[in-house]
Amino acid sequence: MSLNKYQLASVLQAPIISEKSTIAAEKDKRFVFKVQKVATKKQVKDAVEIMFNVEVDSVQVLNVKGKQKRFGRTLGQRSDWKKAYVKLKPGHDIDFSAA
Repeated sequence: MSLNKYQLASVLQAPIISEKSTIAAEKDKRFVFKVQKVATKKQVKDAVEIMFNVEVDSVQVLNVKGKQKRFGRTLGQRSDWKKAYVKLKPGHDIDFSAA
């Protein structure tokens, strides 16, 4: 492992709980996390395996562009961020209500 456990713990910022991610979790055991913008697939895989004690099958990452928002007369820009879809091997599961 290239990073220590403390650095890997900071790779995952938060789970994303939405209707789409809940359906993916029930159907395919695919969980969605907000991760650091510089995180790699390998770092995400290692972080999930260490934090939740599961085996990861695959990881897909994507960059989410920040939306332009208007604040009165001025335009603002939300920050860009990175999302990771983590698929677990059969027999493994993550329970966010207990974690």
